[in-house]
Amino acid sequence: MEKIIIFDTTLRDGEQAPGASLTSEQKLEIAYQLEDLGVDVIEAGFPIASPDDFKAVDTISKKIKKSVICGLARCLKTDIEAAYKAVKAAKAGRVHLFLATSKIHLQYKFKKAEDEILEIARNAIKLTRKHCKDIEFSPEDATRSERGFLYRVIEMAINEGASTINIPDTVGYSYPQEVYSLITDIRNNVPNIEKAVIATHCHNDLGLATANSLSALMAGARQVHCTINGVGERAGNASLEEVVMTLKTRKDVFGDFYTQINTKNIFQVSRLVSSLTGFVVPPNKAIVGRNAFRHESGIHQDAVLKKRNTYEIMDPKDVGFVEANIVLGKHSGRHALAKRLEDLGFKFDAQKINEIFKLFKQLADKKKEVFDDDLMVLAEEGTKVKAKVYDLVAVRVNTGTDIPPEAWVKIKHKKQVVEAKSSGDGPVDACFKAIDKVTGIKCRLNDYRLEAVTSGKDALGEVSLKLTVKNKTVSGRSSSTDIIEASVRAYLDAVNKIVI
Repeated sequence: MEKIIIFDTTLRDGEQAPGASLTSEQKLEIAYQLEDLGVDVIEAGFPIASPDDFKAVDTISKKIKKSVICGLARCLKTDIEAAYKAVKAAKAGRVHLFLATSKIHLQYKFKKAEDEILEIARNAIKLTRKHCKDIEFSPEDATRSERGFLYRVIEMAINEGASTINIPDTVGYSYPQEVYSLITDIRNNVPNIEKAVIATHCHNDLGLATANSLSALMAGARQVHCTINGVGERAGNASLEEVVMTLKTRKDVFGDFYTQINTKNIFQVSRLVSSLTGFVVPPNKAIVGRNAFRHESGIHQDAVLKKRNTYEIMDPKDVGFVEANIVLGKHSGRHALAKRLEDLGFKFDAQKINEIFKLFKQLADKKKEVFDDDLMVLAEEGTKVKAKVYDLVAVRVNTGTDIPPEAWVKIKHKKQVVEAKSSGDGPVDACFKAIDKVTGIKCRLNDYRLEAVTSGKDALGEVSLKLTVKNKTVSGRSSSTDIIEASVRAYLDAVNKIVI
């Protein structure tokens, strides 16, 4: 039996998806669940990118004890030092270096010759080795690199101390047979390759990230870079849940491979990542989509009732897929709430529990039954930034089929309450335009989604949206039994991220 190392980059590459920005506090909550999931390596961020990214990696390094904590760095002294400082508190820390090796990157991005790139990488690994023993090196855009040069770079990296060599399909250009050939050729042409673990990092631009990752494993790779729900730049990354469940389900093909992932936690982690990033999981998404284990066809339903595996190749319980259960009501106390949140994978201190308990009581007064999905939303509220520049005081709309929609908002800003009115194409549009008057920030609305969190007339309405300001895209999310209020709070959530 051979262990496949699961390297999760949800908090780094996943967060690079436009609009998926996470606070350091939200990253920690996801890291806790990744640890419980059994992830071997958590790439917690790109420490040099921003003070909050450094804080996130540093905090996760101090709190997470079971997983290796990794920080990304370019082959630059400032990056390397920031990455090491961020992961040095970890029980097991890793620095992940990357440098492009494809001709198109060398010619247009770096304007450097192959030998110059080789020396930059060599010096970076030497410097990193002075601080950190666990070094991973990625020749960026490896699948489009000239193979002879790629072999030279990999051999040098291992000689200088890299113990993991990651082969990225950076732009999702490759296909399974080509990936298999590349990994095989690396194993046959790099003399010291047995001294390192070969990893793969596949993007999904052609919808082949999972297939390419599995092909790399069949050729000899033993570590897979992946993300929860496949989130990531552009079309995303290989999905952790797809890779892991393929290995588990197709034992006839991958029988010698195993992971330490506790698959029964997959659905729970998927919901948290979706909630905090604002990226809704499509209903037909493999493994974690709401329709992944649902059957509408009468023929299918009849067969499944007789023998589940006639139309289901996995047991829904194996990935933690269960319908939300009624667990709490308005008479429930703090202890019951804290216990249920813990069961759902959240680790909040007493102060956070008190904050969430207030929100819970407000919701319980409006709803007869509080479901797990409702609690997930409240938990998300508990991870939001508390230092709000703009905070909603009140909102009122006047609309109908025979009058133009008009909105009035009252917003607290720097200890002052500011009011504004505006009309719009609808009540939500009018609210957003009124907020723009208050903030003076001209935002472009790229995406707006409204979903019922649970069933029933009193269900929470959850709004997720994306705004763009000066080429920067941020997401906002909020919920309420009043969809107008939810829309306004989601818009302000995004605006606060822009300002902060």
